[in-house]
Parts: sequence; structure tokens; C-alpha cells
Amino acid sequence: MTGPLRVLHTESSTGWGGQENRTLNEMRAMRELGHEMLVACQPGARLGERAAEAGFEAVHVPMRGALDLPAILALRRLMRQRRIDVVNTHSGRDTQLAGMAAKSLAVFGAARPRIVRTRHLALPISSRFGYVTLPDHVVTVSRFVGDYLVSAGVPAERITAVPTGIDLAPYRDAPPGTLRAELGLPADAQLVGTVAILRRKKGHAELLEAVPEVLSQFPDCHFVFAGDGPQLSNLQVRIAELGLGNRVHLLGLRRDVINVLRSLDLFVLPTHQEALGTAFIEAAAAGVPAIGTRVDGVPEAIADGETGVLVPVGVSPAIAHAITSLLAAPTRRLAMSEAGRARVAAGYSREVMAARMAELYRRLLAA
Repeated sequence: MTGPLRVLHTESSTGWGGQENRTLNEMRAMRELGHEMLVACQPGARLGERAAEAGFEAVHVPMRGALDLPAILALRRLMRQRRIDVVNTHSGRDTQLAGMAAKSLAVFGAARPRIVRTRHLALPISSRFGYVTLPDHVVTVSRFVGDYLVSAGVPAERITAVPTGIDLAPYRDAPPGTLRAELGLPADAQLVGTVAILRRKKGHAELLEAVPEVLSQFPDCHFVFAGDGPQLSNLQVRIAELGLGNRVHLLGLRRDVINVLRSLDLFVLPTHQEALGTAFIEAAAAGVPAIGTRVDGVPEAIADGETGVLVPVGVSPAIAHAITSLLAAPTRRLAMSEAGRARVAAGYSREVMAARMAELYRRLLAA
């Protein structure tokens, strides 16, 4: 097939996170290549709202369970009426519903779309049904996730890693960040920060424990945590216990993520678990060296010693050492900044992601 592709994305999750953001970015970039994209999601889903705002057709299909017959019939009707070439599923429930809808078309003698399951998470799978039986192919956001699926029994030849890509255009002409002025800090104050939901597994607690050691060597340094989440109150208590209220600034949920990143000297996210780590890619696009953990897919997002530094999971002294070493080496940070921008442009733009996905879709259709 050489003409424009008709791709249906399905998502049973109603929230918004890295998974939904990647889906919308892929849809935008594929549309720019001339392909037709639409999404089927739950009523009230954030992905549907944002997709509609971006000019895509968002079809609301209640997905009450993995064997919801009305949902299967609705999805099958949508695939047939819109002559969908590929359906790309993203969560467990919609994978089962859309997969059965697509395969049921073949039962009645109609051409069916190819079924692609995108795996976004670095978590154990509960069943091989949604990775071996239903889809024709599985896309993973990192090689790490692909390797795990192979170990779980998914055939390697049916897995392709397509790293998450981001829109680089807003980063290219972004001015210096304004966070220092907002917080009333001197223009030359060193600023270390992170942008992530405040969950335990993101490692904010370990980063917080590293702050006193950093301040012992760089007493004018400040830290910012951008994000909200279930660990907020625990972090507030610990900040008070450590007497760091005037050094650690909790910014809450921010819409101006690029502005926050462009304000930083260092980005630090000592996560315990990460399929890839889009936050590290965004930091590199903003020209900020990153400190991450040597876990899961993070070593694919950070080139250790080149675009940032990797440390062991849960070791606050190692985090402190990495921060102080880089704060003391501005020339090294500049080199990492330049290397990070170049690496993201070469392999982590949404245009590169869309081209790889389109190539995979055509290969499946040709087969």
C-alpha cells in the first residue's frame, strides 16, 4: 500500500500521562505526513478531549469490560465504515475489545485492519493474550520493554521498538527560563530541578535526602519540584524536617514545562522504574544535562557521560555526588547540553517516531 493510511487508535484509559501524550504526538506527526488518524476512547477521556482540540475525530465508545459486546460491535462498525487499515491499541481493555472487533471482520469474510499493540510500561504483563493472540505486531517504547516481552514469551520477530518522540519545534526558539525571577532568586543562582508526578517511584524522596550534601558544597543552590501527586504531603513534611523550606520549592502542576526546563542548570529524576523516560528526552531538547537512574529504559534516554549521568536506584549519596560533580564543571555541562540536543534531534523527534510507525504499518499491510 502506497497511499495515505487510515489509522484508528484506541484507548480505554480516561486519564492523561506519557502514554496518552505519545499517542497524540504520533497522531499529529502522522497527519503531517498525509495520513488519516482518528481515536476511539471512553466518554470523558482526556485523550479524546485533547485530540478533538487538535482537530482529530474522537469517537466515544463506552468500554465497560474486556468482553463488552456493544463496544466490540461499535468498534467493528467504525472499522468497517471508515475502512481502517491499522488499529493501534494502547491499554489492556481496549486491546481486547478492538482486537476482537478487528478479527471478527475476517470471520465474516471482510478485510480486517492490522492490529498493533503499543506497550508503554515497564511493568510485568498479566496475560500473553493481548500480546501474542490478538495483535499482529507489538510496538514498545524502548528496547528494554521489548526484551522483557521476549522473556515473557512474545516472539521477538513480532516486536519493534519505536522510541517515543517529542515535538522539538517549541524547544528550538525557546527563550531562557524565567523561574529565577518568579522565585525571587539571583540571576546567577544555580537551579536543580525535576518535572514529574509526585509518586514514590519517581524518587523525589531520595533526591530530597541528597539536598543537604549538595548545599554543603554549593550553599547558594536551589531545587525545584514541578508536579503534583500523592507524595506531596510527605515531601512537604520532610522538607520542613530538614529545614529546607527556603531551598526546595514545590511548584505544583505546571503548564510551562519548557520554561521550567530552560530555567535549570541540571535536571534530576532518580526514578525507580521507567519504560523509557520522556522527561529525560524533554530535558535534553531543552539543553539541560540530566541525572537519572540505571534502570529499565533510562539508559536508552540518557547516554551516560555524554548527555548526562546515571546513578544507582535509591542511593542518595550517589545522587548528591552526581549533582555536585556537574555543578562544579560548567564546561562539561555545556558539552552535555549540545550532545543532548543533537541526540534528541537524530532519534527522538516525533517526526522520526511517525516515520518509523508508518514504515511498520506499511510492512504489516504488505504482509
